Amino acid sequence: MNTSVRNELTQHILEYINDGIVNDDNIEETHFYCFNEDYYIIGYYKAKQWLKKHNIDTFEAIEIVRDYENDHFGEFNTDVNAESIVNMLVYIYGENIIQSLNFENVTELKQQL
Repeated sequence: MNTSVRNELTQHILEYINDGIVNDDNIEETHFYCFNEDYYIIGYYKAKQWLKKHNIDTFEAIEIVRDYENDHFGEFNTDVNAESIVNMLVYIYGENIIQSLNFENVTELKQQL
């Protein structure tokens, strides 16, 4: 994951904390609320622009999603279109960010972000 993606997704998590969506009562579900409850990007054009903005090759993104799904689910199920691939890629990267941190409450999470 490149720095621009990490920075954007970190800001996304912070926004969810600041908006009260992620709080001490649901801290264990941070990934779900930030990256799984709703689409991160809506629209094929916006998804293509997101990949360009972050200098991510389309085929590299597909490969990352494919490898993740094969490793975790035993098969590749995501539709191969810009919107679906970007949303799954953000799901994966968001999981990586959150799993790399050690926190028990929102204050600790904010400090590490």
